[in-house]
Amino acid sequence: MILLYGIVTRCPLELRLKNSHKDGARWKGCIHYVKGGKERRVEVITPGNVGDAVMKAQNDLTGTPTDINMDNLITLEVESPDIPDLTLIDLPGIARIAVQGQPRDIGNQIKKLIRQYIEKKETIILAVVPCNVDIATTEALKMAQEVDPDGRRTLGVLTKPDLIDRGTEKAIMEILNNEKYKLSKGYTIIKCRGQMDIDHKMSLQEAMEKEHSFFNSHKHFKVLWSERKAGVKTLAGRLSTELVEQIKNSIPSLKEDVKNKLAATRRDLLHMGDGIPDEPNKRMLFLTDVGEKGERD
Repeated sequence: MILLYGIVTRCPLELRLKNSHKDGARWKGCIHYVKGGKERRVEVITPGNVGDAVMKAQNDLTGTPTDINMDNLITLEVESPDIPDLTLIDLPGIARIAVQGQPRDIGNQIKKLIRQYIEKKETIILAVVPCNVDIATTEALKMAQEVDPDGRRTLGVLTKPDLIDRGTEKAIMEILNNEKYKLSKGYTIIKCRGQMDIDHKMSLQEAMEKEHSFFNSHKHFKVLWSERKAGVKTLAGRLSTELVEQIKNSIPSLKEDVKNKLAATRRDLLHMGDGIPDEPNKRMLFLTDVGEKGERD
């Protein structure tokens, strides 16, 4: 599942969520990546340390707080009884202007990286768009449409509902009801922590309670909560369901691919023969035969 989001992500970040299936089990986290041919692993003690741990890993791979690393994948593994079984890949957002220290073609480099991931037919694209911008002009949705014109693999996610201009609620509702910019999988709206919340070390639980309060008290968006079109928990549930369905749909093609590769391997083995004999006289005949075949080929 591919996440198209903000420029804060400076390396492809794979997030592996695993439900521990044990009540009372402790939260566990680990970051690992490869640098200079060697794997580096860092244990993450609490959920509150995840952001700093990811930032340190990115700085280690890129060298500076502004550089982008296209080639190295950072993997964050999290196990907890409170999360679904899910794998996401968060990709760098599309930069329009290179900042100091970045190559001039940084935007094209990032687009190339994103396309490598989202054009794979077995992936689900999570196109994240702020509510306070014109969705018709967003690069994330545009790129998703290029590789998924029917919108069958794309799930739209609207963020920052607290920043929309008064009077634009109707347009947002039309998108969420899939009346405009239609996607087969539709849209979900969420409210994440703001910068002030992050600076004040607001916990994820507190953020989810604040999100619930926001939607339940909002004149226009309240109905979305009851219709299960809003909230981080709703989104997590949808993603788990979509991922399972995508895996089911991919099984026939995967079976066919394995079948073809197995047949090709068997043909290669048959062409190789039975291997080098142990007896010296037979070994000489074998090597002579191989040499003659090589000359004919």
